[in-house]
Amino acid sequence: MDSALEKKMLSYPAFGLRNKYLENVDDDFLYHFGIGIKTVDIPKVFGDTKFVCTGGSPTRLKLYAEWFSKECNIECSENLSKSDRFVLYKTGKVVWVNHGMGNPSLSIMLVEMFKLMHHAKATDVKFIRLGTSGGVGVEPGTVVVTTNAMNSELTDKFVQWIAGKRIERETWLDEDLRKDLIATAAEKNIPVETGSTLCADDFYEGQMRLDGFFCEYNADDKFAFLRKIHEKGVRNIEMESACFASLTYRAGVKGGTFTEHRSH
Repeated sequence: MDSALEKKMLSYPAFGLRNKYLENVDDDFLYHFGIGIKTVDIPKVFGDTKFVCTGGSPTRLKLYAEWFSKECNIECSENLSKSDRFVLYKTGKVVWVNHGMGNPSLSIMLVEMFKLMHHAKATDVKFIRLGTSGGVGVEPGTVVVTTNAMNSELTDKFVQWIAGKRIERETWLDEDLRKDLIATAAEKNIPVETGSTLCADDFYEGQMRLDGFFCEYNADDKFAFLRKIHEKGVRNIEMESACFASLTYRAGVKGGTFTEHRSH
């Protein structure tokens, strides 16, 4: 079946726990947040959550939470995370959490955030990833709203290795949420582009950078690659979109991602 047609036929599953081993436990500790169902009244604190906003930097996410709090005249919580791995702030119905760099760190945060929302009995929660990226054929300062996430093999899949086996997962982002993000950018007169996002496996060689410790290709190779992916619809490169698009879809939560192009 044609990949584009296949995508159109996808629909979100219902949000719910996907682990039978956690169905009847009386305790669950979210290690990387440092909180558990016996240490925090999770439904009371997080039950009204409607948005989870995430990005790489803990400092930046704290700043975003404070900005949002000031703009909307809503109280900003203290850091609710009791671990040094992630920060966790809440402003009204919005949770702000950093995810670190790359798919592995992001996946840890997402799994525990899904569990947190499950224990909170939160409903209809949308996940938004925001940050910076390297642009492909777009002007610096442009916000790129992702249509679909592409892995380093240039396919719209998220690849996992489990028990020595290669597993391919669908990558899927919510179309309505994407339209809302584009409309918001237009309303604020922010330059915006839409397109595929290449999710690289590392920052330097995987993104064809010329300033790393290792570099076994030349500038011509780099720009040939950038032209190739631009022709495939790629408009930016980062290291988290495939995991984000796959895990949110698999969990049954609607996800969207946008990043500002800084440089590449």
